[in-house]
Amino acid sequence: MPPRPWQTGGVTQTVLLAEDDRAIRHALERALTLEGYAVTAVADGVEALAQAHRTPPDVLLLDVMMPGIDGLQVCRVLRAEGDRTPILMLTALVETADRIAGLDAGADDYVVKPFDVEEVFARLRALLRRTGNASLDAPKEEPSPSGQVSVAGLRMDVQARRAWRGEREVELTRTEFDLLELLVRNAGIVLDHTTIYDRIWGYDFGPGSKNLAVYVGYLRRKLDQPGAPALIHTVRGVGYVLRED
Repeated sequence: MPPRPWQTGGVTQTVLLAEDDRAIRHALERALTLEGYAVTAVADGVEALAQAHRTPPDVLLLDVMMPGIDGLQVCRVLRAEGDRTPILMLTALVETADRIAGLDAGADDYVVKPFDVEEVFARLRALLRRTGNASLDAPKEEPSPSGQVSVAGLRMDVQARRAWRGEREVELTRTEFDLLELLVRNAGIVLDHTTIYDRIWGYDFGPGSKNLAVYVGYLRRKLDQPGAPALIHTVRGVGYVLRED
C-alpha cells in the first residue's frame, strides 16, 4: 500500500503496537494498516521491549495495563535507555492521577478507552509531525547558525536537543524540550493555551485538559533554582510566558 500524503517525506511510518486484548490488538492492527502504517503487533511488554530493541519503530502505541511488564514499565525502560521514540498510551484509567502517571513515565500522549480509532490516528499524526517535521511547527524566529538559542540565562542547542540553565544541564523529555523551545523563542510574549496545544501536540485537548499544566509543572521543577527568579509565568485565563522577572 502506498504511503498516505500526510506521512513524512512520503515514507511509510512504522508503528509498534503492544496490546494484550486480542480483539483490540487485531482491530487496531487492521485499522492502522489500512491507514497506511507498517504495523508490528505484540501481546505484552516483554515482546514490546524486545521488538523495540530489535527494530526501533517510528512510534509506539502501548496499552497501560498488560500482564508482566505493563506499558508504563516499557515506557520507563525505553526512556531510561535514552530512547526518545514518541509513545502514545492506551488506557482504561480515567482519573487524572493515572494519566499523569503515564506522562511521568515518559509518554508523549494518551488515549482513553473506549476510543474512536480516528482519534488514535489524529494523535499519531501529531506525534509524527513533531518528530519528522519539527521545523514546520516552529515559530517564525530562526535559530542562530550554530543551532543555539539563549534567553534569560537559558541556553538550548536545538540540533542536539540539550538545554542548560546557567552551567547546569537540564534533562528534558521530547515534549518538555519542544515546549521549552517554544517558550524561549517567544520570550516575553504571552502564548495562549490554544496556540501552545497546536504547536506542541498538533491539536487542542479542550478546556478540561490538564496536559499543558502538567508539562509546565515539570519544566518549572527542572528549571527553577533556589534564589534564582522564576522563568515560566502563568497568565491566568490566557496561557504562559517565559521571562526573567
